[in-house]
Amino acid sequence: MDILELMEKRHSVRRYLDKPLPEELLSALRAELDACNAESGLRIQLITDEPKALGGFKGKISAFRNAVNYFAMVGPEGPALDEKCGWYGERLVLKAQELGLNTCWIAGSYGSKCREYTGEGEDLSCIISVGFGETQGTPHKNKPEEPRFVVEGEAPEWFERGKRAVMLAPTAINQQKFRFTLRGGEVFAEETGGFFSKIDLGIVKYHFTAASGVDCRHW
Repeated sequence: MDILELMEKRHSVRRYLDKPLPEELLSALRAELDACNAESGLRIQLITDEPKALGGFKGKISAFRNAVNYFAMVGPEGPALDEKCGWYGERLVLKAQELGLNTCWIAGSYGSKCREYTGEGEDLSCIISVGFGETQGTPHKNKPEEPRFVVEGEAPEWFERGKRAVMLAPTAINQQKFRFTLRGGEVFAEETGGFFSKIDLGIVKYHFTAASGVDCRHW
């Protein structure tokens, strides 16, 4: 499946079927997770059949149901952690979608149980629920592209493809607080404020790079 088609099909899902993940899917997710950790230096973990993270008061007010499987996005403390977790977390999200699973980014409404997965010198950036959704979710509404994209000169086809992918990316409360600038053939991406904006920046950078083939990471 083309990466843009995969992005178009993926939407946030908070309610899941009471159905365990088969071992073949868990193996595929762990293989992708291991590749992400080896490349990034993060220590992302896949937690399964664990009801405490999203089963308490915070989970209930956020309308989660049967959210017992999740990625704990853990890595070394530092200014680059959130953006890296956004990048590699979205890579895992799209892998899960490819496998027929559903996901939801969760940056603030999880229980204290999740903190147990961090070691000395590490921090938990966020978690990502994963499972068989009750539904496939619904597309988010996009805000106007301007001023989210600034192009000096004529935009090449690869930039337009990357831009399309970026507008399909999930962001916290759909705030879309980012800006991409094409200058001298190079792409520069930045966050423009908002909640959890560094995580969002990593997510949108991954979407752009995966679709366009032009790496816009600067960390």
